[in-house]
Amino acid sequence: MTRTTLLAALLLAGAALPASAQDTCSNRGQLDTAYCDANNDLVADTPTDPAKQKDPSTLIFAYSPVENPAVYQVVYQPFMDFLGTCTGKKIVFFPVQNNAAQVEAMRSGRLHISGFATGVVGFAVNLAGAVPFAVIGSEKGVSGYKLFALVKSDSPYKTLADLKGKKVAHTAPSSNSGHLAPKVFFPEQGLKPDEDYKVLMSGGHDKSVLGVASGDYDMAPVASDVYERMVARGAVKADQFRVIWQSETFPTSSWSMPHDLKPELASKIKGCFMDYKWSEGLKKEYAGEDRFLPMTYKDTWRPIREVAEKSGTPYNKTAYEAQTKREAEAEAKKAAEAAAKAAQPAAPKP
Repeated sequence: MTRTTLLAALLLAGAALPASAQDTCSNRGQLDTAYCDANNDLVADTPTDPAKQKDPSTLIFAYSPVENPAVYQVVYQPFMDFLGTCTGKKIVFFPVQNNAAQVEAMRSGRLHISGFATGVVGFAVNLAGAVPFAVIGSEKGVSGYKLFALVKSDSPYKTLADLKGKKVAHTAPSSNSGHLAPKVFFPEQGLKPDEDYKVLMSGGHDKSVLGVASGDYDMAPVASDVYERMVARGAVKADQFRVIWQSETFPTSSWSMPHDLKPELASKIKGCFMDYKWSEGLKKEYAGEDRFLPMTYKDTWRPIREVAEKSGTPYNKTAYEAQTKREAEAEAKKAAEAAAKAAQPAAPKP
């Protein structure tokens, strides 16, 4: 049999196979080709093959990137201890350094329970097979946050339009309140990012807040919940700042797990989240919130997806790679500036 004949035979054999054998995914939506969404809930389905369902003895736990991950490791330690007892698994904290590392860790199977920042959730869902299942809240319902346009209290700025030509820091390209939402809402207030000011990337909401406080930035769009927690724990003082504009409320960061955990384990993790009685440290960190609540990406995250669409930032691989590149460039530039500053000789004492 010639090579051409063999190829024809294989093609005919494929044509004779049932449709399910040729294409086992009836719907994928915006998900990467590694995943399927047969039930149209916008997240990756659990593999139908039991051999592909994972049941690790150690669960890696992470919170979204922050200036000092050790702070949140302490805050979440009592919950991680509870999770270990509840699931019968060893729980290990993973201090992620940036959004890209967090998404990649879940995509590669090295992260099992993760709190993704709002604007990163869509990328984690579509590119890493993440399944959001819980949000922070209270008896009033799902916790939310606003986009604050933050300036120093003694600055002359009163409106967003006053910031034309000034130093404005966004947080990271994938951030909802720190980058995407400003691209959608600021122009309506007379301030166009990339036209009326050069977008600087601070690398995080806490870094933006500290940058405004130190005078490195004239204004920064930040998530209100991060700012308020920084004030509550004394990292900054409220009288250092003014909020010159704020958005409507967005749902806050979500907790996700990989799509390919064994259904029994996934169900157990969800139950542990819902059953947990918050520690005093966790209540203090999230003032006014005291519990985890169930959520779905399809319904709870609809407003966030709409901002992504309006800002021209779809949650696909091309957009993710472009944003990851920009994040890496911003981090490298910031590191180089810090190194150059550290290398400067100290000013002589008077």
